[in-house]
Amino acid sequence: MHNQLFLRTMVVVLLIICLARPQTKMSSEKVSTEGIDIVMALDISSSMLAQDFLPNRLEAASKVATEFINGRPNDRVGLVVFAGESFTQCPLTTDHKVVLDALEQLESGLIEDGTAIGMGLATAADRLKDSDSKSKVVILLTDGENNQGIIDPKTAAEIAASLNIRVYTIGVGTDGLAPYPITDPFGRTRLQKVKVAIDEELLEYIANLTGVSYYRATDERKLKDIFKEIDKLEKTRIEVASFTRYSEKFLPFALAAFLLLVFEQLLNLLIIKRLP
Repeated sequence: MHNQLFLRTMVVVLLIICLARPQTKMSSEKVSTEGIDIVMALDISSSMLAQDFLPNRLEAASKVATEFINGRPNDRVGLVVFAGESFTQCPLTTDHKVVLDALEQLESGLIEDGTAIGMGLATAADRLKDSDSKSKVVILLTDGENNQGIIDPKTAAEIAASLNIRVYTIGVGTDGLAPYPITDPFGRTRLQKVKVAIDEELLEYIANLTGVSYYRATDERKLKDIFKEIDKLEKTRIEVASFTRYSEKFLPFALAAFLLLVFEQLLNLLIIKRLP
């Protein structure tokens, strides 16, 4: 009798557990990113060798641009350089090592000297015109005034605006005079103070026309701050979708209750057969 009562109690307990529907929950997340296409358009004219930035403007700009690219793993990045003319140093790519290698190898004198801002911007816009990205950005950095090239900077800005390209412009150079290396006929180099001449009105026009801002960097710290601000403004879109799956766990308890019930009935039959 005690065994039968115990078995029936266990069956009831197991059935109550089944009615409670024990479950396990499995959660997962699917992360999708929508990157931004960014072309860096950097001035590599001889004036970028001025040493108001250390060791000079060009190397300081390359270093800060490298830090900026390293912080944007989901974006495609390209590199355009310009002086008296312009060319694509690296097309848009997600392989940032290629872009960083190209930045590291930059030096003044690779192309005819001068400052063709319009050509640099037009080349950068051309690299982005076939992009299917929803966000297209040019970061144009220069330390001078447009004095070369067959494309007017304002015309290039209008082209960029028509392609929905945002052009952040950065003027690089201290206020007043900057030390610039001059080589004499005997091959000796000395520093000479040269007036810093940046066409800020033009750079501001280009940025405003495309819906963003112009920045002036007078030292390395300010240049870093500018790139940090652009980084915040141009956030990569990240979407996270959550999925939850439930697995029912009542079946083992139901099976155990059924087996105990069968065992209890068999036990009843044995007891009845033993009765006189």
